[in-house]
Amino acid sequence: MESTPAVTSADRLREEISRLKKEKNALIMAHYYQRDEIQEIADFIGDSLALARQAAKTDADVIVMCGVHFMGETAKILCPDKTVLIPDTEAGCSLADSCDPVEFEKFVKEHPGYTVISYVNTSAAVKAHTDIVVTSGNARNIVDKLPADEKIIFGPDRNLGEYINSVTGRDMLLWNGACHVHDRFSIEKIAEMKKEHPEAKVLVHPECRRPLQLIADKVGSTAALLDFAEKDNAPEYIVVTESGILFEMRNKCPHKKFLAAPAEDSECQCNQCEYMKLNTLRKVYEALRDGRPEINVDPEIAEKALRPIERMLEMS
Repeated sequence: MESTPAVTSADRLREEISRLKKEKNALIMAHYYQRDEIQEIADFIGDSLALARQAAKTDADVIVMCGVHFMGETAKILCPDKTVLIPDTEAGCSLADSCDPVEFEKFVKEHPGYTVISYVNTSAAVKAHTDIVVTSGNARNIVDKLPADEKIIFGPDRNLGEYINSVTGRDMLLWNGACHVHDRFSIEKIAEMKKEHPEAKVLVHPECRRPLQLIADKVGSTAALLDFAEKDNAPEYIVVTESGILFEMRNKCPHKKFLAAPAEDSECQCNQCEYMKLNTLRKVYEALRDGRPEINVDPEIAEKALRPIERMLEMS
């Protein structure tokens, strides 16, 4: 039996990915923080919930979720009849990992009478202990729709929770979790960049710490920052979120300049999520070729996790 010739070059990988997509009726979804080479071949680029919702709309049989593990879970919850693949099972999320489902369940039980709001950047098991799921883009609007005296637990991102408290006047009880990328941006280095680029506007994700939110010209989700950059008239921007978003910003606004904000401990002008960058062209090709690694969610957990997602969609 003849062995299949190895696919080595990037061009050949792209050709094979295209062929396998047609053969298997597959769709490639890529988060904004993926490598450029992944975003280039994606059928849809977006933030985590947008990817899952797009997956649910499509008639594809196979979804290759180029993101991190919880995104694959969310896609599977929303489209249980589809095969959901993730190129690298080691692509986890420090924010999701900062909220252990057993400890979170215990925390919730210790505070009876609270409405539990969880950021979409959580495991399916945490979503199963949640009343409403939110994104960084809709969290404020959903919290505003709840009665002013409603007691709320918000998890897992303390920075996003603190931001929502500040703009809504709430006093939500916050789980002490954070994204290791957004939590390590340096306000001192960004202030130095601002001196060197006085016309640049500062775009900050709400997963960043409060001092960075306070110096921002715009605080918003990844999609909101992209939208702001498209509509705004500044010539350049300091982008305080994972630097993968610069690929799409530069595509959408080629006449503008986008500068990646550095981390506190970074020697380069960047701040990247090493988990997002685990996905590569080769791994996408191998996932399509082999039909694995496949994401599956326990049916009981999936049923419980779907309810807070559906409530979010109803309230959005």
